[in-house]
Amino acid sequence: MNTHDNKPTIESENNYQAKLITPFAVLGICTEEDWLVGIDYLSLETTTLAPQNHLATEVCNQLQAYLTNPSFNFDLSLHISGTVHQRRVWQSIQTIPQGKTNSYAAIAGQLNSSPRAVGRACGANHIPIVIPCHRVITKNGKLGGFMNASDGFPLDIKRWLLRHEGAYE
Repeated sequence: MNTHDNKPTIESENNYQAKLITPFAVLGICTEEDWLVGIDYLSLETTTLAPQNHLATEVCNQLQAYLTNPSFNFDLSLHISGTVHQRRVWQSIQTIPQGKTNSYAAIAGQLNSSPRAVGRACGANHIPIVIPCHRVITKNGKLGGFMNASDGFPLDIKRWLLRHEGAYE
């Protein structure tokens, strides 16, 4: 499954510059020139792919560092394309500290938006983990959605990431 539309990804070695195994999914790494442009969550049965370029190697190294230490701070060149509202939401999400969460409603209040619009922006995030949309939950402390889904594989990933960071039991 990929992060963009919650449908199975048609896998091709040409789509990804690396496929990194993690405890919760295989991460499909997409780069263009010197920019990280996407990370997709693929099934654990997906064949891994060694990094195909220097940036893909660096992305994998930084993701491994995060998996070892959830306090790791990413330092990658991101190509973030989206609407003005989406970019504002993603910028706000990047300020949520590791081990903490914020609600869709609180972010919406900061941005003079609606919780649903914040949720849609989270679902449109092409660079999860680095832009930690998993840290956004409902105002009553429930997980809410993830990857445009409200159950199954996507929420299992969200739970894993929040537990890894110490923000969920």
